[in-house]
Amino acid sequence: MLLSAMAGFKAIAAELTESATFDPMFRTLTVTRNGNLMDTPLMRIGAGDELIFSFDEIADDRRYLRCRLLHCNADWQPSRLVESEYVDGFNEDQLEDFGYSRNTYVHYVNYRYVIGPESGLQPLVSGNYVWQVYDEEDPDRVLLQMRFQVAENNVGVSGRADGRTDRGFNDTSQQLTLAVGSTSEVVRNPYTDLIIEVMRNGRPDTRRIIEHPQRVEGDRAIYEHLPQLIFNAGNEYRRFETVRSDYPGMHVDSVRYADPMYHAYIAVDAERAGRGYVYDSTQRGRYKIDEYNATDPDLGADYIMTHFTLDYPEIMDGDVYVEGELALRGYTDVNRMTYDRTAGLYRLDIPLKQGSYNYQYVVRRKSDAESLSAATPYNIGGNAVQRDAAGRQLAGADESLIEGNHYETVNEYNVSVYLREPGARADRLLAVATIVATP
Repeated sequence: MLLSAMAGFKAIAAELTESATFDPMFRTLTVTRNGNLMDTPLMRIGAGDELIFSFDEIADDRRYLRCRLLHCNADWQPSRLVESEYVDGFNEDQLEDFGYSRNTYVHYVNYRYVIGPESGLQPLVSGNYVWQVYDEEDPDRVLLQMRFQVAENNVGVSGRADGRTDRGFNDTSQQLTLAVGSTSEVVRNPYTDLIIEVMRNGRPDTRRIIEHPQRVEGDRAIYEHLPQLIFNAGNEYRRFETVRSDYPGMHVDSVRYADPMYHAYIAVDAERAGRGYVYDSTQRGRYKIDEYNATDPDLGADYIMTHFTLDYPEIMDGDVYVEGELALRGYTDVNRMTYDRTAGLYRLDIPLKQGSYNYQYVVRRKSDAESLSAATPYNIGGNAVQRDAAGRQLAGADESLIEGNHYETVNEYNVSVYLREPGARADRLLAVATIVATP
């Protein structure tokens, strides 16, 4: 069952750079800054930050893996810099920090790699980066990759996000107001050279690009009263825990063993749209690997076949997905639910490593995906997601239908400030900030 759930490997187009695993035997790809689960994957030049990458291969023995870096512009497409301009030394390094799973039914090898002051790979310039892993015998085939950023931190970013929007009376949206300070020392023309990217809760499908400030006051570029900065508020993430295999955890109905692995049955979920807002302190879609009896959960946590069930009528013109970091924020066959017409329920079975998880249910309309032509399959997590000829993921996802929208929701807005100077061969990343919405 584990193998069938991971099947579906296809080739990857080199210019597509989303965080992804391209071989179904690789799972649980994560990156943390300085070991903090809640931090964004960001290095600040001169700050001594460390980014810790981790992933598993479902296997009994290690393989000889190497990694490299790819420098990208604000749109996450490769820049025109050559490797020697953005990496100190050779752009390759071995993955030598690995360990074998202990006392688990599913055998795997866990790999770790650290990019920091003492690592083999040293980014030289700011910008967007993709960390790529490949087998040393087949360097042209990328097995997995993860996005991260390197920022100069030479401008200040401030702002707020709340339910007061330009739409008048509102209880379903949030709007951002931003200010980028100290631009006069770095930016010649804020109206033409600055690019602002905003995402809600780290979801690429919510990405907004702002190319011009509303006004400039002294050395501050002001972004306010812009319709691009109004977002659906969504709802707090749902949660469950599988830290024990002998006892059902939070929001788990039952756990039982069925050869060759344990199975966890998440309590049946219901629609939350139309219901009142209920605050719940969540991790905005993140997860934490954990096993209650393991001294090192990265090696002691087992893989459990996790069964999701949603009580909701069949959506004829759309697909329902379980969204969160558990699926690398993508929408693929791995996290797409199927409708059981006999039971009248949506279902999804997916092998997940033991831990504490955030998730929500989102809908992608089929009509939206079919409206773009020249779509090509792109592999994420071992399955294909539709993209257009330029590599853009087709059709955004909307949680409003099932989860609802509440202006009180505690969302994180991830703000990146890029500098695109005339004639430059790469975009610089001046600063990154996280703004948490308040009611």
